[in-house]
Amino acid sequence: MQASDDYRVRELDAARVAAWDEYVTVNPNATFFHLAGWKRIIEDTLKHRTHYLYCEKGGEIAGILPLARVKSLLFGDALISVPFLVYGGVVANDETAASLLVDAACDKANYLGVDYLELRNQEPSGRGWPAKSNYVSFAKELDPDPEKNLQAIPRKQRAMIRKGIAAGLVANVDTDTGRLYEALLPCKRNLGTPFFSSRYLRAVAEQFGDKVEVMTITKDARTVCSVMSFRFRDQILPYYGGGGDLARELKGNDFMYWAVMEKSSEEGVRLFDFGRSLQDSGAYRFKKHWGFEPKPLSYEFYLLNGEALPNFNPSNAKYKVAIDAWKKLPLFAAARLGPPLARRLG
Repeated sequence: MQASDDYRVRELDAARVAAWDEYVTVNPNATFFHLAGWKRIIEDTLKHRTHYLYCEKGGEIAGILPLARVKSLLFGDALISVPFLVYGGVVANDETAASLLVDAACDKANYLGVDYLELRNQEPSGRGWPAKSNYVSFAKELDPDPEKNLQAIPRKQRAMIRKGIAAGLVANVDTDTGRLYEALLPCKRNLGTPFFSSRYLRAVAEQFGDKVEVMTITKDARTVCSVMSFRFRDQILPYYGGGGDLARELKGNDFMYWAVMEKSSEEGVRLFDFGRSLQDSGAYRFKKHWGFEPKPLSYEFYLLNGEALPNFNPSNAKYKVAIDAWKKLPLFAAARLGPPLARRLG
């Protein structure tokens, strides 16, 4: 791998996993999605090759760049930091380490012969690469007092939460992912999105242990909706969540995210990260209704062989027929066909 003076770029092996995660935990620019546990999930469960690069200075980790290769008929052959997740890119102590890591990633992309390298940065890198800013993130600081958080939510959205409360919805913290999968499958099918298997959700929960919390909303013992959240430092990140027709009828999703927010603030969580959404999508508008302000994400691309920027937008006519067809599938077919397709979407 690359080297410069006392800097050296290497590829992660089992001996350095603990040091990698320690670096992620203490570096304020690192995210939950930089943790090395995702390497195992992507390799063992989703069956993709990974290349987790780190830069050493004087024997200590001075920067990291997690990468995985995903081959897709729709989106081409790509090296991504990090596929299936919303944040990635370089985290480094200084510009030298950052530059060496990006150069090493470009070398890796050229060696592998992929169509492009994609870095899912939260901030622009300054390299002047082509970028897409159609995704935004939503995050907000929580007050220790849940009532103040409720009052900070705009009136119309607050009314949706109160409707869920009035409907007698109950929030339960689950010890497994069974009801989560039960809720997510119809939700994803209705959106026209193939989803992973129940095994994938179990693998994530097992890999990250107490950093994962599953909250399920019920009505008279019936599952309404459910969400898997990630706890990282002083943050909570609701990530895989949703429900079907009953959730829409009872305002279950509104109640669910409020229940996560309320519990988190009581437990001293400082930041509620609502994740990413495509601008002007339904999810984007839902999060705006909570009073969250969007922050553009800078997904940057190193293009090989003069390739054009890939167009992932679901509104692209190329994908519309497939999305509409998926919405009409019976659930058993979505459960059977979804996982092999989802693992190729990146």
